[in-house]
Amino acid sequence: MQSGTRIFALMAIALALAAPASAQSVKAGIDAWQRADYDSAVKIWRPLAEAGDADASFNLGQAYRLGRGVPIGLAAAQTWLERAARKGHLDAQTTLGLLLFNGGNRISGLRWLRMAAEQGEPRALLIYGTALFNGDGVVRDPVLAYAYVSRAAAQGLAPAQATLAEMDKLVPLDERRKGVAMAQNLAKAAETEPARAKQPIAPKPRAGATAESAQKSPAKTAVKPSATGAEPAPARASGPWRIQLGAFSRRGSAEALFNKLAGRGQLAGRRPFYVAAGAVTRLQIGPFESRAAAAAACAALSRQGQPCFPVAAK
Repeated sequence: MQSGTRIFALMAIALALAAPASAQSVKAGIDAWQRADYDSAVKIWRPLAEAGDADASFNLGQAYRLGRGVPIGLAAAQTWLERAARKGHLDAQTTLGLLLFNGGNRISGLRWLRMAAEQGEPRALLIYGTALFNGDGVVRDPVLAYAYVSRAAAQGLAPAQATLAEMDKLVPLDERRKGVAMAQNLAKAAETEPARAKQPIAPKPRAGATAESAQKSPAKTAVKPSATGAEPAPARASGPWRIQLGAFSRRGSAEALFNKLAGRGQLAGRRPFYVAAGAVTRLQIGPFESRAAAAAACAALSRQGQPCFPVAAK
């Protein structure tokens, strides 16, 4: 009996040692980072990154990029980000692409950004989509460009929404319609594909990286749509209320639903909010000036077969 108890205890210890301690250690590094204890975070991540952990490699690359816990070192940042990117880490692919692109190595930068854009990452969609529109380092494709920037804008990325507004002035109506249809198909395809990259768990790249990159590659003048074919942009709405249309296990599903409904009159001037809630993403659309306005939009959508309910913005 005693011997059996000892064997069981040893098995329990062995199982505990076999548990994914790496993930726990990466999380410990993130906790230290959030306390602004950058030195400790780097010390935790470095051995894990050297052992091949993609999340730790991404985090270490961010530390070198931002100069926290280590001196700023863009060469070291590139090395660690590339290690993570080659393992399929989506945020690493995007951040590496932006780092190279902003540093003047547009060919390599666009290669990584294309990988991330194909997986629906909004910053990558914006920069690669703008390059497609301009023919900047890639073959010009205004329809695919419009599709990519539309997908980024649908995810609430403000620079993408501004770029899309500029493209609306330059891209003919028929090409815009093709781009919207392509964006919807891409979003639907993303729903059925298995996740190809780890979720970002580390210090996020600064939002300014996207805006800065977009400013360095502005949309060039193209054939303008006719005055009769141009669609006026709706006025920007405001208010403390939204409507919630569902909760999804994949963000791509929420994005696809918004793309499907975006042209309906009840949603004119509104934008999507993708609210993370544990393992799901809630699709909310707004803003609405009052609960009554949100309820009226929901009632109209419900009559068209799309259930929803009003929620207060937090």
